Amino acid sequence: MEALFSIPMLSLFLVPVLSSYSTSLNIIFFYMTWTTLVLSHPPLRVELFGTAAVRILFYMLPSVIFFLFDVLTPSAAVVLKAQGETGLPSGRKNGKIRAREFKVAGWALLNLCLSIAAQAAIESLLVKGLGMRSAIKVSLKLPMPYEMFKDMIRGMLGREILSYVVHRYVLHSKNSYLAKYHQSWYHSLRAPFPLTAHYDHPLTYMVSTFIPTYLPAMLFRFHMLTYLLYLSIISIEETFVYSGYTIMPTNFFLGGIARRTDMHLLLGADGNFGPWGILDWIFGTTVGDTDVEDDIMGELEEHEVEDKMRRAVQSSKRKIKGGRKR
Repeated sequence: MEALFSIPMLSLFLVPVLSSYSTSLNIIFFYMTWTTLVLSHPPLRVELFGTAAVRILFYMLPSVIFFLFDVLTPSAAVVLKAQGETGLPSGRKNGKIRAREFKVAGWALLNLCLSIAAQAAIESLLVKGLGMRSAIKVSLKLPMPYEMFKDMIRGMLGREILSYVVHRYVLHSKNSYLAKYHQSWYHSLRAPFPLTAHYDHPLTYMVSTFIPTYLPAMLFRFHMLTYLLYLSIISIEETFVYSGYTIMPTNFFLGGIARRTDMHLLLGADGNFGPWGILDWIFGTTVGDTDVEDDIMGELEEHEVEDKMRRAVQSSKRKIKGGRKR
């Protein structure tokens, strides 16, 4: 655990956020931190502890806080819930704390640990067992912005495709035994609530969540820094989308995904199989009131209204100033 909380590891995440120096100095400090981290620890340790740090900072801690808020203060939490009392872990704002809610949270956290253990097993098999290069590239050379952007696009599209195919044709297939696990575990929930992004039968979870997330990074052999950024975005997405709250950092991106995730569970898995809803829109499997196109049009209209209001305010200010000069 000392590697996870070492100065180089913590600095890797804190320098870009807390530093008040110029961009050039930030890059120098960041490179020095990354170099120290890579040279002081084996590549596998850097990958695993970096993965764990991202999951803890961007998913586990905020999700646990949201979960405790829902469980301990349901009367306050229900005000923020998109599905009202249905979105609470207990299902009622006056409901008692039950062991089942904590069982769901426990399995979710266990699955998350299982995914990191599976990542360690894959890397150990590739490097030590088969003598191949690692799935994730850990090197002193920093990736160029274009390379990171390209890999991010490929990774997100790969995750969208894999998740959609597995979710639609495996987890909701009548002939799949994984579908029975998925139905009796995840679909036993009334609505998503914090931590349920990783709640499912462990075998189902590995196929439907871990593989679509890790396989694209493995196939395209992401640089470790690209992988950390990729995993950070996914962790933030899972934290807010499955929180059940109406308040989101961005309503266009996370708000639309959250609404479709809610509808998938509430409407009995009739659609909304992909994380972002892109393939659902293409293949006509979107259920609920909105799809990706509606989210985009709504965001454009909102920005258009804001732009018109801004121009109107500026015009009024110019008229007032002009009147004063006269």
